[in-house]
Amino acid sequence: MLRFWFSIPLWQRVIAALVLGIVTGLLWGPEAASIKWIGDFFIKSIKMLVVPLIFVSIVAGVASIGDLRKLGEVGWRALLLFVVTGQIAVWLGLGLGTLFAPGEGIDTSAIQRGPTPQPNETSAVDMILSIVPESPVAVMADAQVLPLIVFALLIGIGIVMAKEEGQSVARLFDGGAAVMQKVTMVVMELTPFGVFALMAWVAGTLGQDALVALAKLVALNYLGCLLIIGVMYTAMIRLLAKLPVQHFFRGIVDAMAVAYSTASSNATLPVTLRCTQRNLGVSRPTSSFVVSLGATINMDGTAMYLGLATLFGAQIFGVDLSFGDYLLISVLATLGSVGAAGIPGSGLIMMALVFGAVGVPLETIAFVAGVDRIMDMMRTATNVTGDAAVTTAVAVMTGEIDREEMISADDV
Repeated sequence: MLRFWFSIPLWQRVIAALVLGIVTGLLWGPEAASIKWIGDFFIKSIKMLVVPLIFVSIVAGVASIGDLRKLGEVGWRALLLFVVTGQIAVWLGLGLGTLFAPGEGIDTSAIQRGPTPQPNETSAVDMILSIVPESPVAVMADAQVLPLIVFALLIGIGIVMAKEEGQSVARLFDGGAAVMQKVTMVVMELTPFGVFALMAWVAGTLGQDALVALAKLVALNYLGCLLIIGVMYTAMIRLLAKLPVQHFFRGIVDAMAVAYSTASSNATLPVTLRCTQRNLGVSRPTSSFVVSLGATINMDGTAMYLGLATLFGAQIFGVDLSFGDYLLISVLATLGSVGAAGIPGSGLIMMALVFGAVGVPLETIAFVAGVDRIMDMMRTATNVTGDAAVTTAVAVMTGEIDREEMISADDV
């Protein structure tokens, strides 16, 4: 029985659990709330991973850059494009959430909520001061977002600056990141059970209104990802790389397909490397560096979704967000996407960090967990396409691309 269960791809198990949970909730009604504890167990398991996963992932990602002085033209251009596209993506998610308001109109009075995180009411000066952790241990224990990320970035930079003497520490964090990804994969095996219980609870307690809101969220997630791919990446290839857009997408389509089916940018990494090198003509050193770096820190689809999901939760529970909150979301969603592991379900883990910072109830995670896998597939395809687009643009700007090889590979 177990062998048969694990022989079914996880995404198929999740989709089946989603459908079965909705049917069960509609038939069972409010009594379906009696199995919500299964979903709560799943959510608590996800929240357990937040601090260690984001800490070791960011440190390992920064340390993987290597000698800062050797990055040269390739490194700073890639990092700049990753940051700029990440900010554009998260503001796109905030814009879609504000414009279409997918979470409005749902009566959540029947939901028993835990304590709501206090929204951000600090001044700009207080926020700047708060990012410097007085005690890294206390920061980790309290899951404070910005100081945790800043401390992780400083550790990663210190490892790079230490050069050979820091390599043993770099290997330690690299191994820690690999271990945490495996632990996350174990927790993700609970997804079908959590999704079934949560969708039964949502459908039974809130009825069809909640299902319609979730359908809107899924549609906006796909719309946002398509806009990122069709507008932002297309403009990057056309204006920065000055290459035919059709050649680029034909060259990267295999990686996009694998990314969509696996919902894992890490699993897609070998295919992305092959596509950029063989189909797009990018030199091996440039492709290996930028694609590998992008698989770690370039998560435009995830950044867009974190902004969208935060507004979704705020609208569901009636949380008023200021422009300062929007700015904080834009920073945390970008940095949170950096810390998101390139494996299925990592976006859920980052939500706890962003939600808690602006006072959005963590129960929102229970709402979106049931449909997250459907959205994660498109987000991952977006992330991988972004890795290839940045790699191609940087290769053109630094003369590390063979245009004739790209055209000839497209004609084969």
